[in-house]
Amino acid sequence: MIPPVMNTEAENNTGNGTEPVSENGTEETTVKKDWFVIHTYAGYEKRVKTNLERRVDSMDMKDKIFRVMVPTEKEITSRGGQKRTVEKKVFPGYVLVEMVMDDDSWYVVRNTPGVTGFVGPGSKPVPLSEKEITHILRQVGVVEGKPRIDFDINQVVRVVSGPFKNFEGKVEEINQEKGTVKVSVSMFGRETPVELEFHQVIKF
Repeated sequence: MIPPVMNTEAENNTGNGTEPVSENGTEETTVKKDWFVIHTYAGYEKRVKTNLERRVDSMDMKDKIFRVMVPTEKEITSRGGQKRTVEKKVFPGYVLVEMVMDDDSWYVVRNTPGVTGFVGPGSKPVPLSEKEITHILRQVGVVEGKPRIDFDINQVVRVVSGPFKNFEGKVEEINQEKGTVKVSVSMFGRETPVELEFHQVIKF
């Protein structure tokens, strides 16, 4: 999955060039930090995060590079009737960095082992808009721990645990929020719908 399409207008979203004026009439320098997306070698996301954080400490760049994030979400999956929670990267191959962009900070990030470049047109890094980063952070928070149900309506499944163990039936309803499926099983010569947690059934 590739991060949201960058808003090319964001490259101009760094203020109007006017520095704020202090009470004594002198200009004050205001730093602007933004979130940028960097591309990494496949499977190197967490290693890049660790390497970059170490470089920030050793090169004393804490005043320009603030947070490094590998967006992940937790999924509850089922295998052999056993429920387990796994961590999944939201944007494989990408890492988010909150930073003040200048030549020094660019150099530190770009030359971190495992980093292949910034996301942006040509060689110009483009920051995420406030809307984009808010969406990403909300997405990670909302879906964390949300059950993932890999079934389809009318799919034949087998019950692997609970009082209906070894029964077979068809999926009638799927409730993503509750993490349950309603399965029609044959009981006493008639089809009876029963509600089961998704980890209690497997694909037939």
